[in-house]
Amino acid sequence: MYVPTHFSEQRPEELARLISHNALGALVTHGPNGLDANHLPFELHGIAGEGGTLQGHVARANPVWQELTDGSDVLVIFRAADAYISPNWYPSKHEQHRQVPTWNYMVVHVHGRLRIRDDEQYVRAIVAKLTRTHEHRTDPENAWRMTDAPRDYIDTLVKAIVGIEVEIAHVVGKSKLSQNREDRDRRGASAALEERGEYDMAKAMLPP
Repeated sequence: MYVPTHFSEQRPEELARLISHNALGALVTHGPNGLDANHLPFELHGIAGEGGTLQGHVARANPVWQELTDGSDVLVIFRAADAYISPNWYPSKHEQHRQVPTWNYMVVHVHGRLRIRDDEQYVRAIVAKLTRTHEHRTDPENAWRMTDAPRDYIDTLVKAIVGIEVEIAHVVGKSKLSQNREDRDRRGASAALEERGEYDMAKAMLPP
């Protein structure tokens, strides 16, 4: 990924936040049939340089876990907020008329090695973790638990999935938020996005 210096996101806490709050990652692999991508929710543990991992699972019927050898290099892409930016939102446009449209976005690329975890205990643990994380965010007062369903039903579903783990080698983050613009232009675009209900990008674009 091309990352100009002014768009580079290197803060570990922000990289972790972007991954955790946008947990559906695109697992990009290169197997015997060429490039493939599977969209999967991941649980983040740590970050690059700290023994970090991404933990998830795939359907047993998904060939990805059999087509790749243990330790295969993979890429997981996490995409956060994005938005089209009109030059009409820049105050400077109305003075200079030397601006063009762009697209702002926040994205994290996680490079690592895939580990297959065809282990029932691992699968139960990661399903429980993912459930707790996202149920708590959705409705903490009435969070669904695995024990809410019959045990034999859960047992059958657990046997139908396979655990996967990505050992994180390095992480590349990019937050393209008009940092190369004047502060007044960033604020103008942010205000226009907020009016349109694109609150996450509007907030992210505000100058520090």
